Amino acid sequence: MQSLETKSRCFGNKPGQDFYAHYHDKEWGIPVHDDRLLFEMLCLEGAQAGLSWETILKRREGYCQVFYNFDANKIVKMTDQELNQLCQDPRIIRHRLKIYSIRQNAQVFLEICQEFGSFDAYIWGFVEHNPISNHWKSFKEVPVKTAQSDALSRDLKKRGMSFVGSTIIYAFMQAVGLVNDHLTSCWCYQHNKKEAGLNPTAQKNP
Repeated sequence: MQSLETKSRCFGNKPGQDFYAHYHDKEWGIPVHDDRLLFEMLCLEGAQAGLSWETILKRREGYCQVFYNFDANKIVKMTDQELNQLCQDPRIIRHRLKIYSIRQNAQVFLEICQEFGSFDAYIWGFVEHNPISNHWKSFKEVPVKTAQSDALSRDLKKRGMSFVGSTIIYAFMQAVGLVNDHLTSCWCYQHNKKEAGLNPTAQKNP
């Protein structure tokens, strides 16, 4: 098996970035169907706005600690006092609007789960329940948003969520595997290509 250092990957190749390489290899682009994890990634992508994903990943454990491992039922019960205290907590990004948005988004998340049976059923409906597989050679080719992310963003905003602009949502879609944007030079792309026969109906963009 190739080591973290020798694998060709989209990101996480710099010295001291083993945690980033591990995320790339084990999570990024892999389809997620667990509601709790979907909500976690949606919140983390919102927290990333204006920052790097590496910055958020370094604080991921802190976010899980202060937001009850992203249990939406517990988050909606958090008081203003608790949220205000988090504005001083170095374990997370100390941005008041982003912090408060997690409680608001948790409420909308629960409403969606009640309406559709699960957040998973709702979110995957925007890609017809099959991941979109792309074949990019360079990140210069990768879009920052698409028609699908526009539609999902628009619907989430209409329902009352914040920090869910189309660019944020496209990054979320990449993270949870609604879109597979591994570059053709990446070892994950080559692996997924071998496994493609398991999902012949997957959408593909040229």
